[in-house]
Amino acid sequence: MKEKKMTSIGGQAVIEGVMMRGPHKTAIAVRKPDGEIIIDEKENKKKSNISKIPLLRGVVSFFSSMIIGVQALMFSAQFADLEEDEKEKNNKKPKKDSKKKTVETKSNKNLEKATDKNDMPEWALYLSVFISLIISVALFIVLPNVIANFVVESKEENAILYNFVESTIKILIFLGYILLISKMKDIQRVFEYHGAEHKSIFCYENGEELTVQNVKKYSRFHPRCGTSFLLFVIIISILVFSLIGVYENSVINIGIRLLFLPLVAGISYEIIKFAGRSKNKFVTWLNAPGKWLQKFTTREPDDSQIEVAIASLKAVIPENGEDDIW
Repeated sequence: MKEKKMTSIGGQAVIEGVMMRGPHKTAIAVRKPDGEIIIDEKENKKKSNISKIPLLRGVVSFFSSMIIGVQALMFSAQFADLEEDEKEKNNKKPKKDSKKKTVETKSNKNLEKATDKNDMPEWALYLSVFISLIISVALFIVLPNVIANFVVESKEENAILYNFVESTIKILIFLGYILLISKMKDIQRVFEYHGAEHKSIFCYENGEELTVQNVKKYSRFHPRCGTSFLLFVIIISILVFSLIGVYENSVINIGIRLLFLPLVAGISYEIIKFAGRSKNKFVTWLNAPGKWLQKFTTREPDDSQIEVAIASLKAVIPENGEDDIW
């Protein structure tokens, strides 16, 4: 057994797979319809000096994670399309050999063709990220402000009430969204891969060999999960926007909140980075809401899903064990 440590390696569940991002490489492991696992590995771009500056590195990390996340989803989606095509060809009869334990690289010619055909142009990638940001802004900034305007008559005179209404709406929208998607059948399977991602990272952090049996015994609730980060963003935004104040002009209110979003993301990143390192009681309490939310965004994975997570994680573990220390 290796020495225990906290790793900077993080991941994301995708369609029938897991993406892992290490200090030097990013890998996406996806189980194909025939049961085989394909792994797409890419070298990470060299980090800029900005990524070393507190607060600013949180903003860079946020946008970088969004871009890489969309790329990973698009890569995995092409194999879901292949599965649908195969089912149509076979009169919608699923393949029996769904848990074949084989790992392939992306060098297979047929797989290269499938990947090239479904590669997203760079402009489309950034457009997808931009649209996602617009939707997020509309849901968590514009909509709460619009509703609060109807509820509170004089915003400047009732600033505390206005902030309370706005904050409550933000939290309700976030929790409602999480609860809603957690009921969707296809998303539930993605959440199982999310659980596999967390469990495999926990196993690696505890210095155990990455086997299915070892990974299974670890928790699916991880303190450095993206769900916890989003919750921190909402909580920090409530605190920051409360300090900024409220104006009668709704356009000014929305504009100021947009202006301060990078600061909110930066502070949230620093908090979750600190929380990931520390084990004192205050930090445990700080992580509690995020772990509670993971009851909805993660599910217990089966053995085949754990295999995929392990394959992705092994692909990004650096040769020098010091490189990925959190």
